[in-house]
Amino acid sequence: MAFISQIIFILAFGVAAFLIRKRVLRIAGNVQLGKSIARTDNPSQRLKTMILIALGQGKMFSKPVVGLLHFLIYIGFILINIEVLEIVLDGILGTHRIFSSVMPASLYSFLISFFEFLAVGVIVACIAFLTRRNVIKIQRFIKPELKGWAKLDANLILTIEIVLMFFILIMNATDSILQTRTFEHNHYAHHQTAPFLFSQFLMPIFSGIENNTILVLIERLCWWGHILGIMAFALYVTYSKHLHIFLAFPNTYFSNLEPKGKFENMLSVTNEVKLALGLIQDDGSMLPPTSFGANDVNNLTWKNIMDSYSCTECGRCTEVCPANITGKKLSPRKVMMDTRDRAEEIGSFIEKGKTIEEALTLGNTLYSETYVSKEELMACTTCNACADACPINIDPVNIIMQMRQYVALEESSVPQHWARILQNIQNNGSPWQISPAERFNWAEDVK
Repeated sequence: MAFISQIIFILAFGVAAFLIRKRVLRIAGNVQLGKSIARTDNPSQRLKTMILIALGQGKMFSKPVVGLLHFLIYIGFILINIEVLEIVLDGILGTHRIFSSVMPASLYSFLISFFEFLAVGVIVACIAFLTRRNVIKIQRFIKPELKGWAKLDANLILTIEIVLMFFILIMNATDSILQTRTFEHNHYAHHQTAPFLFSQFLMPIFSGIENNTILVLIERLCWWGHILGIMAFALYVTYSKHLHIFLAFPNTYFSNLEPKGKFENMLSVTNEVKLALGLIQDDGSMLPPTSFGANDVNNLTWKNIMDSYSCTECGRCTEVCPANITGKKLSPRKVMMDTRDRAEEIGSFIEKGKTIEEALTLGNTLYSETYVSKEELMACTTCNACADACPINIDPVNIIMQMRQYVALEESSVPQHWARILQNIQNNGSPWQISPAERFNWAEDVK
């Protein structure tokens, strides 16, 4: 029976690993749809940013209570995986609580009790987050873009985490009871460990079950439920907003280290101007630009697309967006969600055998009423409040500005008052309709 269990476990593990690898390659391919951008400079500063923001969750504690609850889930997710490692080894080797045989019983009991403490912390935090989303209904969680799948996804993840933690507690409680029982082939009795910190309070619920076979079945179901749940969770996360669990680290490492709001000149336009002024010479390697700005994900950078996959959909960006606060249609969170959805759409076409060029012609472009509309783009004040608020340094403004460049340079359809300002800058070198020669006339009367 143990051998069959090993085979089933190894097969399940292999299937999960195969599907996760396939999905990871798909996401990596979608990210690579974007244009190249250099983000490898100043590695020490990048590493520091990643440690402070992703590992240390520096921005989460701007809201202390929420930050603490999130930290409980985060640290629980990391450390409880040590117990998952034991379960994986047991599954592969056909053993039971393998770590208990290589360390003192007191140390093993302390570790499992500590993991149970974390498990209870995760349960409390998840219940609190479910309450905030569905009972208190925090404003940023009831925005239009969070209806349907986005809302279900968040609730589903929190519920799954609660169930997985209860599996651990029930497994430990029934295991502790079975260690005290006398029956044939009781391998539980060979691993005498003290009752654990929290699962001991569940033991009275199951101690009344005199049928040892049923008790073993409950323990095994929780063991299998937890590890298969972890495998399924790891796969599901790659389709979920909770992909930020993994992508937060590379995303913060490749953050833009320049001051927020610094506007990057378009290289193609800059080169055209320099050529016209005779500042540079065309050696034949400079190809004319095919388009200006971005109307689809392939015109964005790979970092923009990575940002979209890293988005936690927490809504902190939308919560502080002045345009959204005043009732405008713009939601920075929606921009990131739309970017990810469009990248997914193109990726699905490619997976079905289409070339990238063919895939880009199918469906609606990112700049469209289906995804990000002109009304949304024009509402942005470029204040960068969204980029400042993001817990993992996502930059929605960069995407918005690239799409605005498309509207201005490709469509020439900016608002009329914008057009006057742009024309004045071009003709007069300032936003005002005053010739450069007369610009300082006002100063003549200043004493």
